[in-house]
Amino acid sequence: MMTMNLDFTDADRAFRQEVRDFLAEALPSDLRRKMVERRHLGKDDIVRWQRILNARGWAVPAWPVEWGGQPWTPTQRYIFQEEMALAHAPEGSPFNVNMIGPVIARFGTDEQKRRFLPRIANIDDWWCQGFSEPGAGSDLAALKTSAVRDGDDYVLNGQKIWTTQAQHADWMFALVRTDNSGRKQQGITFLLLEMRTPGITIRPIPSIDGIADLNEVFFDDVRVPVANRIGDEGRGWDYAKQLLGHERSGIARIGLSKERLSQLRHLEADLHERGILSDAERQRLRRRLAEVEVELRALELTQLRVVAADSHGGGANSAASILKVRGTELQQRMTELTLELAGPAGLPMPDHHHHDDRGADGWLEASAPFYFTMRKVSIFGGSNEIQKNIIAKTVLGL
Repeated sequence: MMTMNLDFTDADRAFRQEVRDFLAEALPSDLRRKMVERRHLGKDDIVRWQRILNARGWAVPAWPVEWGGQPWTPTQRYIFQEEMALAHAPEGSPFNVNMIGPVIARFGTDEQKRRFLPRIANIDDWWCQGFSEPGAGSDLAALKTSAVRDGDDYVLNGQKIWTTQAQHADWMFALVRTDNSGRKQQGITFLLLEMRTPGITIRPIPSIDGIADLNEVFFDDVRVPVANRIGDEGRGWDYAKQLLGHERSGIARIGLSKERLSQLRHLEADLHERGILSDAERQRLRRRLAEVEVELRALELTQLRVVAADSHGGGANSAASILKVRGTELQQRMTELTLELAGPAGLPMPDHHHHDDRGADGWLEASAPFYFTMRKVSIFGGSNEIQKNIIAKTVLGL
């Protein structure tokens, strides 16, 4: 029986310091402030930070080295992600870095790699994900958007929904149905679509936090070159499974949760010092924060076991669902505590004046929208209910 060493080595600690030094110098103060106050980052903000990372060679560290990746160990990749979160650095575009980039790097042709990967890493092209449909969300294999071969093109008809940031996108990676025979996971093909192609219509869907980042996307006789297909026709489900595994394990965002927990402790102490929180309220909140910290540490150990398994060449794909469920639940717990700390000052009011002496810190006004938008994290990337079924089957053998 192999014993996993979850301790960091001297080399790991030196690497952590290197990352901290870079972030302290390179992260623009206005972006950091937006992140601290939970402000919405625009496309320009994300592109600017991604290009700073790309100039350093750290934009796509998990990619193959020949396409901009770093020869880091899984532990170093974990440290980098954690330090990014603790420094309040933006995450960049997950659709570019964590989703379509790795798929093209692994399954794309040499021509597709040369054409797309450098532009993806630098966000010269902004990508969106065309997976979910009105009747195919967590049951993604039920998708119906059709792609019919016509010479050197596919002709697409159908609809995608909940397409994040499609209004900004230059390209979409999409799952489409090219064959209705056989099992529903069969006959699905992975295509790359240029969003300026005639026949594509985008309609915004305003969300409960007031931000219109979600969209419906309609395809009416949209022609997509066969050359934009990833891999073989009908094998899109196989390629998408790798992408979804990256998405679910990344959703845990342990470093981000640690940063938010630290901020909550500072906010609680500040409000108590100013006499806004009574001793009894403070004790109750500190007890709840301690409970969250214990659960977060347990989740971190699970993540480190996954990292250790990767370092020894082992697979830990089944743990992605566990990380997704517990990670998103803890993220939501912390938004609830933030809203509770804000009190009436966190309520959105038309005149933006609050009748509570809690100061003018940006976190107050952002607390309610942030709470609302974080309801979605237990749904996207495969709902937590679906993930629990996966855990029951693959981990518990039920």
